[in-house]
Amino acid sequence: MPVVLITPEPMLRQRQGPHVKMLEETGFQIVYPQDPTFTRGLMSPQQTREQLSVCDAVIAGGERFSRDVLAGLPRLRVIARLGVGYERVDIAAATECGIAVTITPTANHEAVAEHTLMLLLAVAKRLPFGQRALRSGKWPMQSTRPVRRTTLGILGLGRIGRSLAIRARALGMTVIATEPAPDAAFVRQQGLELVDFDALLARADHLSIHCPLNEATRGLFNAAALARMKPGSVLINAARGGLVVERDLIASIESGHLAGAGLDCFEQEPPSPSNRLFEMDQVVCTPHIAANDTLSQFDMAIEAARCIKRLYQGQWPRGAVVNDELQDRFKWLPVGAMRR
Repeated sequence: MPVVLITPEPMLRQRQGPHVKMLEETGFQIVYPQDPTFTRGLMSPQQTREQLSVCDAVIAGGERFSRDVLAGLPRLRVIARLGVGYERVDIAAATECGIAVTITPTANHEAVAEHTLMLLLAVAKRLPFGQRALRSGKWPMQSTRPVRRTTLGILGLGRIGRSLAIRARALGMTVIATEPAPDAAFVRQQGLELVDFDALLARADHLSIHCPLNEATRGLFNAAALARMKPGSVLINAARGGLVVERDLIASIESGHLAGAGLDCFEQEPPSPSNRLFEMDQVVCTPHIAANDTLSQFDMAIEAARCIKRLYQGQWPRGAVVNDELQDRFKWLPVGAMRR
């Protein structure tokens, strides 16, 4: 019987649901990691291989699938990542090993957009400052920032960026965006303005990042880029921590150039408790949970399970497979068979 390992922590607490039923009815045995924190990607390659060696497919969270790890997993056929990011998977190595890598492109964009808007509002209304002051017995009466009649800049108009744009316009914000391949009909319908990256930095009162992390975008928001942002503006990052150089962001906020930041992701995850960002009243932080509300978790689990089921049955889940070039040579090996 082929085995599916389910690793994301929220799914360990709820081991029943349509995704489990779908996989079991397809003929899979469901197993879970011995260590509930396995999905955080903190284990050594050897420990990672040992845990993954039991499965033919994995519904994955933050594990690191390096070339070294993948080379030692001869029975693994599918890595079904929750969410849309896959920077922790060596795609070239997975393709060489005949392993399909899938994402859940239609399941969590609204959750991330809602969370992004929450970060934006929490920074604008000085939620950390007010909460800390009130709990210490103070009653501060200081002005907060408006959101209406301000300009939101969105870097990346994919599903998340588009969902955010709709919500921001409902709050009375002007929305500008940078996107290399925009949905022209959506842009016209929503009355958005497309601008280049420099204009986005210069004009946005709130700038929200929604682009992938890759070699071209790693550290994109460094000291030089932050210095070009509008004075008094706010940076929101619910994408990937590696897009922002944290020491440069801290310096920009401390200097007063940026008014604050809303962050759901960090350069190091989990971050150090001594991270200076956690001490700043101008910064709102959450532990990389933007995509993880209960509804999106439900939808992502089903979408990931459906990808595994279809691949097992010889179908190709187009639009969800990252390494589409594998399609013509993908094979689901019988249990006990080894890849050559």
